[in-house]
Amino acid sequence: MAKNVFTRALKPASLSLFAAGISVAAGAVATGAPAFAADNESTPRTSGASYQAIPQKGAGQVSANTVLKIAESQIGVTENAAGGGTPFHSWYMSSPRAAETMVRDGGNLQAYANAPWCAMFVSWVGEKAGARPTVGWDAYTVTFAKWFQANKHWGTQAKPGAVVFFDWQGGGTSGIDHVGLVKKDNGDGTITTIEGNTGNGKVEQRIRPYAHVVGYGYPQYKTA
Repeated sequence: MAKNVFTRALKPASLSLFAAGISVAAGAVATGAPAFAADNESTPRTSGASYQAIPQKGAGQVSANTVLKIAESQIGVTENAAGGGTPFHSWYMSSPRAAETMVRDGGNLQAYANAPWCAMFVSWVGEKAGARPTVGWDAYTVTFAKWFQANKHWGTQAKPGAVVFFDWQGGGTSGIDHVGLVKKDNGDGTITTIEGNTGNGKVEQRIRPYAHVVGYGYPQYKTA
């Protein structure tokens, strides 16, 4: 079980989700929410946000197989005793996206150092694969999912390389607890995934039941 569930009081905040290098957009106002959601975290609600479109530059240039190989190369990476210390924390904290999500959600940069990191892991994989514009980047699972939904890259079919969002209570988007990458649909009511910040505080390959899946975000991968 992940040790570092980050919580704080909700407060109004500017809420806008960005893809690679896009600057903060004005006028996107919503109810603020904690920046982080983990393998075992109860996620607060957000509503009323507006979202930037997935840019076409960089989309369709990277295969799902490339993304999955990079994710698999990290299996075994483990958080420290405080729940941080991974390459994914370090990368996110040094990225301009951290500053953007602090504007949106409040808090301070150091709060990311030991924060739940499932979304940071998926974001890091997209960055390393050169697919960040279409994989996206965020530290908060709900806004990550809503970005795919707003861009109509969302559905219910488990495809290799899809970004899968989980709610352990079987609810909807506002209850999303966790995120990972689909490796394959096993055809027996389960999917094989690669996830960061699992209950063991590691990057692991897991088998998950359909019942825990809220939906899938579909990066625009190269098809051939």
